[in-house]
Amino acid sequence: MTVSIDIPDDLERRLRDGWADLPRRALEAVAIEAYRTQALTTAEVGRLLGFESRWEVEAFLSRGRVPLDYGEADLAKDVASIRTARGR
Repeated sequence: MTVSIDIPDDLERRLRDGWADLPRRALEAVAIEAYRTQALTTAEVGRLLGFESRWEVEAFLSRGRVPLDYGEADLAKDVASIRTARGR
């Protein structure tokens, strides 16, 4: 899907001066808001932005000051995965 937004020319110039890649910054803003409102999961944000690891997604969300949605169930799942990997 391609999404277009209209930005007045003078504002576009200012934004491009501050941001090298305006379309990428717009996509990142969408990803942050989609995660914040639970429209996308961590994995989906990674897919949308082309990240190769969960750690890249978490670092991106941290830079965007978005708290991770990581609860007790997530922790229990991760602990179980670690125990399985360690053979316990």
